[in-house]
Amino acid sequence: MTDSPGHLADRPATPADLLRSPQELADPPALEEAALGLDADTQPHDLLSELLRSVRLSGERIVAYAPLRTFSIGFADVGSLHIIEEGELALRIDRDPHVEHVSCGDVVLLPRGDPHHISDAGKRAHPTVRAGAPENDAPEPGRWLCGTFTIGDPQASHLLASLPAVIILRGAGGPALEGLEVARRMLVFEMQSPSQGSAVMVARILDLLFIQILRAWAAGTDAEPNWLAGALDPQIGPALSAIHRGPGHDWTVEELARACNLSRSAFAARFVARVGKPPATYLAHVRLDAATDLLRDTSLPVTLIAKNVGYTSEAAFSRAFKHRYGTPPARWRRDTRAKHS
Repeated sequence: MTDSPGHLADRPATPADLLRSPQELADPPALEEAALGLDADTQPHDLLSELLRSVRLSGERIVAYAPLRTFSIGFADVGSLHIIEEGELALRIDRDPHVEHVSCGDVVLLPRGDPHHISDAGKRAHPTVRAGAPENDAPEPGRWLCGTFTIGDPQASHLLASLPAVIILRGAGGPALEGLEVARRMLVFEMQSPSQGSAVMVARILDLLFIQILRAWAAGTDAEPNWLAGALDPQIGPALSAIHRGPGHDWTVEELARACNLSRSAFAARFVARVGKPPATYLAHVRLDAATDLLRDTSLPVTLIAKNVGYTSEAAFSRAFKHRYGTPPARWRRDTRAKHS
């Protein structure tokens, strides 16, 4: 990473930076091809799997809820999945006055672990009056499955933070929800007839559900700009794959645009529209994520780590690292190891 105008340097990117012509590449064609992840002999890069591995998110357990008609149950600091099996429920994210009503067949994912409450739906403002039922009849009691997820690497929290607090897939139907129904049945079977290996089966099924829900949401028309939408975008996905495969490479906007078969201007605009941030900002996040892995898992000197993740100087790396994590890299390494010793 250099301070030359055409490179995604360790400084804030401006619109002019994104459209400026890069310097000629010094790498030979074979190295350039490898850096871009364009080896024709390999399968397409599975970026979603790589990103989820970097978060180290894994399914934990599943619980069946069938409370009394009036209730409120809180969930906090853990990724949660709610599969509504009967009745109608009210979902409220803490500190958010908006109440979302969910009913039988809905699937609710809270990927960031935002604190929330699920309660009975209460009286309907405009009830559906059934034959023989009194007016203002309350909804049927709710019954649902709740799966939880653990996040093994909080340092990759920006990946989850860019996702919405809650993702809701409504009703049944469509290939995505048909797959979710199969997974739901498997969960119920493991709960009702537990045997050797059931805990691992439940964890794996929850992982599967998490990925299925993310895929279905990102493919929808109301998906917000984030890394997931970019990863699944056929025109932007190759650039994200290239960045994740080689975060230490001295990327230019032109290189990344070429990997996506787009012009520089079209690439820069589409990247921001799908990912929600400029390529330089996203690259900086990926580089610092890679640095935390090296600080935690190796004994490499900070100077070498800075070079490996694309910084030209230890001072520039330390400034960027402290700005994001609030502490210099060497101290972060000591504190992290002390917590796990």
